[in-house]
Amino acid sequence: MEKLEVEVKFYLTDIEGMRNSILKLGAKSNGRVFETNIRYEDKNNSLMKKKSLLRLRQDEKTTITFKSSPAVRSKEYKIFNELEVEVSDFATMGQILEALGYHPAQKYEKWRETIKLDQTLFCLDSMPYGNFLEIEGQEKEIRHYASQLGLNWHKRILFNYLEIFEIIRKNLSLDFKDLTFNNFATIAADALAFLDQLEAGNP
Repeated sequence: MEKLEVEVKFYLTDIEGMRNSILKLGAKSNGRVFETNIRYEDKNNSLMKKKSLLRLRQDEKTTITFKSSPAVRSKEYKIFNELEVEVSDFATMGQILEALGYHPAQKYEKWRETIKLDQTLFCLDSMPYGNFLEIEGQEKEIRHYASQLGLNWHKRILFNYLEIFEIIRKNLSLDFKDLTFNNFATIAADALAFLDQLEAGNP
């Protein structure tokens, strides 16, 4: 049975301050890890065309994830069907995917600290282009905790990190496709100077 992933993001200018505010709610940190993610595609790019994602991730463990759009879309939250399983070997799983006709289409990196309060996850993400808070859980709880943390609901972001990257690429005319810290190290311009393009605004 597919699991629904329900979440929203907020851009952060003070990630440490937000971390302290989340912990004051009684949440517990599961630690901070570095992630290497590989997005896989077939020769026709059919996954992207269907707004689906096939991802192999390595942090403290290795997981393979498939995300697909639900039957009904939401303007309030980012919602996807999600299937995920842990595997034992990152390199071998990549070879299996390639043998099945998929190829590594894009690499992306991030630092993530996961903080949990009951069934709600607060993910503090340091991306190559900025810091974000991702709140994942039940719709009612997401809205409640966003309010508790003093976040402006109209400024929530429903794009995923790769979609945000594509907007940045177009705005800054970047010629690389991998979302890595090394690629962003030499970018002098403010990658999120156009933040208003990302925010969901009024319901």
